[in-house]
Amino acid sequence: MLSATFAILLMSPFLMLRMSEGAGSFPKPLSAADEQKYIELFIQGDMEARNILIERNLRLVAHIIKKYYTQTSEQDDLISIGTIGLIKGISTYKPDRRVRLATYASRCIENAILTQRLIWAFGMGNALLFV
Repeated sequence: MLSATFAILLMSPFLMLRMSEGAGSFPKPLSAADEQKYIELFIQGDMEARNILIERNLRLVAHIIKKYYTQTSEQDDLISIGTIGLIKGISTYKPDRRVRLATYASRCIENAILTQRLIWAFGMGNALLFV
């Protein structure tokens, strides 16, 4: 199930990384002004702005999963789950709540990871209950 979800995510156009500094690196984070501009565009319905926000915050997923994975085999699954949490966070972000996007998205990423770890702990397989 996770493999299929990850394959779907990889084939989606919004995860085509625009590598700026060579193979294996993440795109640079947006400046505060650029982030605000893309948030406003996304609120107006611009899906390309949403994709840019997702791409430029992928390093947040990598940073957060460092706290949670204990086995190398878990890392790919946690990246997939964390990316789903990031997408959910950006899609549901409301700037009028006076919380930074990175802070809100971090909580969504962590919630997605912790929910999946709970599912694994209770032997419920790969159910994606948080989506």
